Amino acid sequence: MSDYDKLAAGNETSVGEAMVAYLEARGVSVVFGIPGVHTVEMYRGLGQAKLRHVTPRHEQGAGFMADGYARASGKPGVAFVITGPGMTNILTAMGQALADSIPMLVVSSVNSSATLGKGFGHLHELPDQHALCATVAISSHHVDSVEALYPALDAVFESLQTQRPGPHHIQVPMDVFGDVFIGDAPSIDALQKTPLDTASLADAGARLIAAKRPLIVVGGGSKAVATDITTLAELLDAPVVHTINARGQMYGHPLNVPASPSLPTVRDLFAQADVVLAIGTQFGSTDYDMYVTGTMPNMAQLIRIDIDADQLRRHPVDLAICGAAQEYVPALLDRITQPQVQADWGAARAAEVRKAARAELGSDYAQSLAMVETIRDALPGAIIVGDSTQPIYAANLYYDHDSTGGWFNSSTGFGTLGYAIPAAVGAALGAPDRPIVCLIGDGGAQFTLPELMTAVDQKMPITFVIWNNHAYLEIANAMREVDVTVVGCHPTPPNFEGIAAANYMPYAKSRNTVDALRTALKLREKQEGPIMIEILAPQESTFER
Repeated sequence: MSDYDKLAAGNETSVGEAMVAYLEARGVSVVFGIPGVHTVEMYRGLGQAKLRHVTPRHEQGAGFMADGYARASGKPGVAFVITGPGMTNILTAMGQALADSIPMLVVSSVNSSATLGKGFGHLHELPDQHALCATVAISSHHVDSVEALYPALDAVFESLQTQRPGPHHIQVPMDVFGDVFIGDAPSIDALQKTPLDTASLADAGARLIAAKRPLIVVGGGSKAVATDITTLAELLDAPVVHTINARGQMYGHPLNVPASPSLPTVRDLFAQADVVLAIGTQFGSTDYDMYVTGTMPNMAQLIRIDIDADQLRRHPVDLAICGAAQEYVPALLDRITQPQVQADWGAARAAEVRKAARAELGSDYAQSLAMVETIRDALPGAIIVGDSTQPIYAANLYYDHDSTGGWFNSSTGFGTLGYAIPAAVGAALGAPDRPIVCLIGDGGAQFTLPELMTAVDQKMPITFVIWNNHAYLEIANAMREVDVTVVGCHPTPPNFEGIAAANYMPYAKSRNTVDALRTALKLREKQEGPIMIEILAPQESTFER
């Protein structure tokens, strides 16, 4: 009998069992975590639950897996961790999720109630775990009693459904986790919709219809309405600039501009537009000011649709609409029914920008981009999960992915190394019918190599692509550019063929050419589980940008 069924039948359960029942009721199907003596009660009943438990090799891996799962599935990623080191280990992953607005719930234990804040030196003790977690979470809840469990969970899931997504934390003292929970099975009420701001919608519609050179820019918050945005762009004859987390929404479309707003060519496009409609984009500097000029693109008239009122206040705006893209974009479409034809704009201007933006890449970045495109073409519809490595940097500047939600990486925002391997594991669970590719450098891979075995345990058909240039090359180049002696940027990479063998993975080696990579990728056709492909990249290129 599952925990939910026990509660529904009126049976006594523990707080840990009641929590599992609640997560089931909310549609959670996967939990990432490493059991410990401080989470035994959290795991009570999990073996009989419908939840799938995945064991990473490190709590940071659990967090990155939850992140990748959320991006691929559209559902919150959930992780269970122990108090103390388990919690501090996952904080980095929570920081990445916070920077990229990724829905996540981390449930942790904490030491017994009577010991908190006393400094007695108990195992895994922190001075104030609750306050520590609050620094990288949308919310952090301390459940100090049986009665506090459901309100804390309700608050988290209501926020995940109505506010900007991000990581949330709930901690439960060890003694409370084991308390008897007597109550009803969780009842999940439908949320009441907030009425639309019809006046602002009418204003936005009128401005867009009157525009002669309209431009749309979209971010990760627009993915749920990719089809509607395409329709809107076609009606307005407006080019659409896709930031990194929005890539793949309009693959091959004449109005698509899959290029960074940091590129001079794309900035010129912004400056020429008379109205800019920004949908679900944070205006973060790693998208809009990658070259750290201290400036943002010039925008004559900016309309923003964003779910976060705080974000709307952080940049000058002519018209701010606070709400979810999936509510406001369809409503905006209802007000723009007649196609607009803009002279010397639209598809013609988008084509010019695509050509010029790609030409701005240096020769080495152009070669790196060709490698990414080779992976995309060999594995149609794949989710490519990236890390901070040269091909990812190149494609973040310019790259057209072939499927919505299929391109994401950690080289922007919080910028954590080692993200891609565990995030790819999470993505494989979140989108089991799509090919998954992990693209990571030799330096970043060494942060989380143990998580390869999680992919093996779970029999996941992930293609791990290691870009091996024997260096933290981007950092080395940054040192050279400012006349700093290069120090610490050339850690010796492991024998990746041996690593693959140690993890029971088929392995192929590729030179840094499109033809060699295409041949190596044929290994994927012959294998059902995870494989590794090592690309022998240039070791001392300057990688012009």
